[in-house]
Amino acid sequence: MCSVAIQIMQKLTHKLIQLLTSLSLATGKLISWMTLLMVAITFIVVVLRYGFDLGWIWMQESIVYLHAWVFMLGAAYTLQVDGHVRVDVLYRNMTPRNQAWVNLLGSLLLLMPMSIFIAWISWEYVDSAWQVKEASPEAGGLPFVYILKTTLVVMPALIILQGLAQALSSLLTLKSTARTATGGNP
Repeated sequence: MCSVAIQIMQKLTHKLIQLLTSLSLATGKLISWMTLLMVAITFIVVVLRYGFDLGWIWMQESIVYLHAWVFMLGAAYTLQVDGHVRVDVLYRNMTPRNQAWVNLLGSLLLLMPMSIFIAWISWEYVDSAWQVKEASPEAGGLPFVYILKTTLVVMPALIILQGLAQALSSLLTLKSTARTATGGNP
């Protein structure tokens, strides 16, 4: 009976990992479209400015907003595809079990506490922007600065969710390598 419960827990863990990973992948796809939009708007701003001597603050601000969203919302996707910079000199030569330990401890001791801290210190700042429905101080600027500032709490939330998927995946790797090492069924 205990074996059945373990198998059910492993299946549920795999499903949760898939769900969290699919969220990061969907965010990554959205970010790729935002990047294309940012390039297109930048091109239009340059053509209008230098070709027709025209310019609008809202267009320039939209580039800044998109740039912020690409980097902040893309952080969890970058974590999911293992695209963040790391000191790989030791990691790449480690066994999968040791890599799982590094990923698990890194997620639990560094990634998640830092993300929680970022969300916590940003909360009041974001809340005050929402309370006054903060808008651009520039005439003709975008009226929803509070949405941009919300990214300060959305980013760490997405990173925490992807970090949870990474930690769970590492635990499964550790469990399967432990069974293999002791001669149990993987």
